[in-house]
Amino acid sequence: MMRAWFLPMVFVLCGSVVATGLIWKGSSGTGSAVLVVFMVLAGVNSPVIFPRSISAQEAERRSSVDGRPVVFWRPGCKYCIRLRIRLGRDAGRLHWVSIWRDPAGAATVRAANDGNETVPTVVVAGRPHTNPDAEWVRAQLSTPA
Repeated sequence: MMRAWFLPMVFVLCGSVVATGLIWKGSSGTGSAVLVVFMVLAGVNSPVIFPRSISAQEAERRSSVDGRPVVFWRPGCKYCIRLRIRLGRDAGRLHWVSIWRDPAGAATVRAANDGNETVPTVVVAGRPHTNPDAEWVRAQLSTPA
């Protein structure tokens, strides 16, 4: 669990250092703005935004049982963040696999995207869909398996 918070904590620490330096130089407005930007980056890359990542094998097993889609993503990907935000509370009902943490997940994404690690890639009933619309993904949650 600590690894999941490493990048967000680096953003908070760096933002704090830069903001403190700017505030000491008399640029309190700029320092505050920089701190806010770093805090937003920390939040976007934290486990608060993305549900806990599981292995591709575990996600496939769970998906075969409950029929829910599997989302392959990577930290910092603006398209993954956009999908997550647009899904809102429904995001917690999906199975999330970080391709940076799971080599099998990365291999699945490469196989689906002509060798590229294009994310988000959503697998529904064994069929991959690259960068799908959030409404379409939400509709897959209500479709019986």
